[in-house]
Amino acid sequence: CIIPVAATEQHLEHLCMEHDWRSVMHIATEVAERLRPQVLVAPAMNLGISEHHMRHIGTLSAMPGSWLSVLFDAIRSMHSAGFTNILVLNGHGGNIAPCQGMWGQFLQRLEINLHFESYWDHLPKEIAEANLKTKRWPGHAQEFETAFALAVFPENVRTDAMQDQADKEPLEATAEAGQAMIDGIIDGVSKFVTGMIDGTNVAEIPPY
Repeated sequence: CIIPVAATEQHLEHLCMEHDWRSVMHIATEVAERLRPQVLVAPAMNLGISEHHMRHIGTLSAMPGSWLSVLFDAIRSMHSAGFTNILVLNGHGGNIAPCQGMWGQFLQRLEINLHFESYWDHLPKEIAEANLKTKRWPGHAQEFETAFALAVFPENVRTDAMQDQADKEPLEATAEAGQAMIDGIIDGVSKFVTGMIDGTNVAEIPPY
């Protein structure tokens, strides 16, 4: 089971606030389609930990404690449904540190093959460097995320805003580069999940 988690927050003036959760959901569903019928995708948690963006109207943010509680309940629910291989696939940087801090306790409590991975960590370096003029990823609403949006949901990209805003890095993005990187990520996450299924990729449960 893949549980996508992300956020709803500002992405400069040219990308929609839904960018993070829509991106991670795209990766999750494409991986599940490739590995059908072995993988199920749970509904995305599209509210994340985004306190640093709260001054931007429309941002939705949860406090780390309450967010982690809901995430644990989502994982526990899928475990109750019979899943012992669960990947929490992350699409927002603000969720990383809280999860890293609690993951050992989640593993001890559930004793299952439970992983937390950010989707961009499965982008091969050679593919990223071949397709990113800035050589930086993931970045916030920069070349990588803009290229992703141009490839999969171009209706969410305001090209006029890219011209007008002070930050010009998103202008380097192209749909072709975005698709190449997305394909590489889907390959990487698919291999990771396949390892979970066949028993070669098993989370180590910390000792009590």
